[in-house]
Order: sequence, then C-alpha cells, then structure tokens
Amino acid sequence: MTNKPTSAPSLADLRKEIDRIDESMHQLLMERGQIIDRLIATKKTQESGSAFRPAREADMMRRLVQRHKGILPLDTAESIWRVIIATFTHVQAPFAVHADLSAGDAMMRDSARFHFGFTVPFVAHVGAAAVVEAVSESKGDLGLVPAFAMSHGGAWWNALEFDSAPKIIARLPFIDRPDHPAPMNVFVVSRAAPDAMVTEVETWSVRVAGWGAAAAAAAASLAEIVAVPDTAFDGAALLVSVPAGGDLSDVKKALVKAGASVRSAALVGSHATRYTVPADKP
Repeated sequence: MTNKPTSAPSLADLRKEIDRIDESMHQLLMERGQIIDRLIATKKTQESGSAFRPAREADMMRRLVQRHKGILPLDTAESIWRVIIATFTHVQAPFAVHADLSAGDAMMRDSARFHFGFTVPFVAHVGAAAVVEAVSESKGDLGLVPAFAMSHGGAWWNALEFDSAPKIIARLPFIDRPDHPAPMNVFVVSRAAPDAMVTEVETWSVRVAGWGAAAAAAAASLAEIVAVPDTAFDGAALLVSVPAGGDLSDVKKALVKAGASVRSAALVGSHATRYTVPADKP
C-alpha cells in the first residue's frame, strides 16, 4: 500500500498563515505597550527625564544578531527593533533627537531615522556645539554628532567636561558591517542614568602641547583619536576613545614619549564596543 503524497499548501493557506503571524506581532507590540504603561506608573519615568538605557539596548542588539537567521535581511530586523526601542522609550519619557548636519544632511538624517524612527522629533542644527548646547538645556534629549574631526567643528567635547554636562553615551551604528544602510559614524550625547551606561569604551577630552605627526601616530596606536588644533603651545584638543582593556595612562605615556605633553584630561563619556557581524549572517 503506497502512501498518498502530502499536498502542498495553497496560496490561500499560506496567506492565512502570514495574516496570523502579522496579527500576533501586532498583539505582542500592544502587549509590550501595556507593560511600558505599567513601567511608567511604577517608576514614574514620565517626569524624570531620559529613559534611554545604553547598556540594555546594546545587550538587546547583540542578542538580535546572534539569533537572527533566514531570508529576512539583518538590516530590516535591526531597523525594526531600533524603532520599537526608540518609540517605547519616547512613550516613557518624550525626547527629541538633535543632529549636526554639517557633515552631510542626508547621511545624518538616514542615521537618525534608521535608529530612532519618525515618532521621535528630529531637530536639525549646523555644528556639533549647537547640538551639545540644545541637549544641555533639555531634560532628556539626545544629540547626534559626527565621530570624526570636522574642519570647522572645533572641540565640541570640551563642553562635556563639567559634572553637570551631558556625556557621550553611545556610538552608532552599533552593529558594525561594511554595507550598513546608515553608515555614518556618530556619537550620541545625552544624560543617561549612571547605572544605565556602558563603560567598555571610555571617551576622554585631552588637551596636549607639542602636537605633531609623531604624537598623533603614538596616540592612534592605542586609541581612536579625534583631533582639532589648539593654538596654545602648538597644541591640540583630542577626543580619545580608549577601547575595552585599554587605559588612558598608556596613551599619556605614549604621547610624552613622542615629545608631547598632556595639559589636562577629563572623562566625557563611555559607550559599548561596536558589535561586528559574523560573516555567516545574511
């Protein structure tokens, strides 16, 4: 007796399955919203400023990449989750995203919309200093500034040295891959709760005298450096990103050995180490 071949599902059956999944996803999003509503009532975050949690977000995005498989592009999955996180964070404690467009309007807007969606208000500025000032005057807004030197940008990070100032709390894109749809490297500046910060990469405002090619090469061998000229003492103002496992003291020693002298150093933030996507991910 031969077994009858299993009939392939019809298009109507497959579309019903898709509709069932779509409805389930919507129900889960609404359920997530109910939990956020309870969280607001419990923690009263609506009145306490930013609800942004860099450490939790980095952990969520790492887990997203690790479990991702199938034909859905990782770009799409990342963007969906980013918008979900940003939107529900905005529901907890409304905030705006201030962005410096001087390095490229389209690319900065792409980064803001990819990571924060369209629900969060977008405020354009020309110059990183204006972004930092706007964030400083807010309760919980975010600022996006280029993570590289600008010809007329100045040392905007000097304004982050004070205890009451906002800090660098993240770097985007967090998921690192060569074909990222929002590839502009930006720092996120805001006031996040101390217990919400990621301290894997420390960012320091360092002022040096005797800056030159040798000092630049020495510092760049140990940390990522953004440098702008400082007319005093043939110097430079540096934004130094010390990677996990590194130490600013080693950078200072390298600078001195290369003929420079360190005039001051202040911690101006920290962020998670960028996550490199494994080669087998779609």
